[in-house]
Amino acid sequence: MLNIKNLLKNMDLSLLLWPAVLVLISIVMIGSTAYEDGFVFDQSMMKQMLAFGLGILVLIFILLFDYRCLPGFEKLIYPLTILFLLSVYSPLGSTQFGTRGWLDLGRINLQPSELGKVLFIVLFAAYLNRTRQDLQHLTGVLKALLYATPPIFVVILQNDLGNALVYCVVAGIMLVIAGAEYKSLGIITLATAVSSPLIYFLLRPHQQQRILAFFHPNDATLAVNYQVWQSKMAIGSGGLTGKGLFLGTQKGLDWLPVQESDFLFAVIGEELGFLGGGILLLIFGIFLYRMLKAGEAADDPYGELIVYGVFAMFFFQVFENVGMNMGIMPVTGVTLPFVSYGASSLLANMTALALVLNVTIRSKMITF
Repeated sequence: MLNIKNLLKNMDLSLLLWPAVLVLISIVMIGSTAYEDGFVFDQSMMKQMLAFGLGILVLIFILLFDYRCLPGFEKLIYPLTILFLLSVYSPLGSTQFGTRGWLDLGRINLQPSELGKVLFIVLFAAYLNRTRQDLQHLTGVLKALLYATPPIFVVILQNDLGNALVYCVVAGIMLVIAGAEYKSLGIITLATAVSSPLIYFLLRPHQQQRILAFFHPNDATLAVNYQVWQSKMAIGSGGLTGKGLFLGTQKGLDWLPVQESDFLFAVIGEELGFLGGGILLLIFGIFLYRMLKAGEAADDPYGELIVYGVFAMFFFQVFENVGMNMGIMPVTGVTLPFVSYGASSLLANMTALALVLNVTIRSKMITF
């Protein structure tokens, strides 16, 4: 364990500052989605603040322990992660937006696939770190993918294609960082591309519709296009400086769907304009850059894999969420890290951030 004084001394505070700024923006903009004739401190804002507070407590708890002890628990954590993901099929499981992905815990709905992403990074990093030599051959890479498949498959069974894509991207980036043979990765990528038509026909109808909408953005018969049109109209109508905080009309008239979570970036674009959206992306850029530097400074290969795995998770979610808001990526329901409403998402992000800070703290202690 590490005492609080040394913890603060060795912490990269910038990695904590920028997410805190993003959460502040999140709370204000979630409040904007509830604004009608006046400002209302609604339940969504309260839940987001409570989730952030809980996330801080989890972060502090994780920082007190050395992340390098985690591989020793891999054989225990792996089956528990699968069981945790499967828990949505228990009597507590519930369905939202066509996805069987939540646990109904009374006033709280917990989404296991969100927290599962962090557990997946910890587990896959441990596996790749102890099988690095095998990754120089196709069979070794295939074994690594076989190791990664069960949690991803469970998330796909939940009908949560968005988070399944996040898992896949994280796995791919971590394989590259671990030194997997490029030829093997190329063969697997080509095989995936060739089999994509088959994968398409295995998807649920609403998932197929989202893909069709992406390739046919002007087809009014596809319901998903309505969401994207309203999002693009909201962003476009904001102009350079926006219509003003709380004054968005697309949002105010409820034309913009799922505006507090999936399409919150469109609310930001409408009310704060190109400058507001640009500043938000700049904050993400600085934060992700600092994370890359943390990965470079990691003292051991396992810590490096954890940091780059978390980086891949955040980067892809930012790219996908902003992209679907602007119509350049398919609609998947992937949240914008630290910004979109969702207690499970925010708690998972804070846990992932804690792992990165844990690596940076131990690296600095050894270096200096």
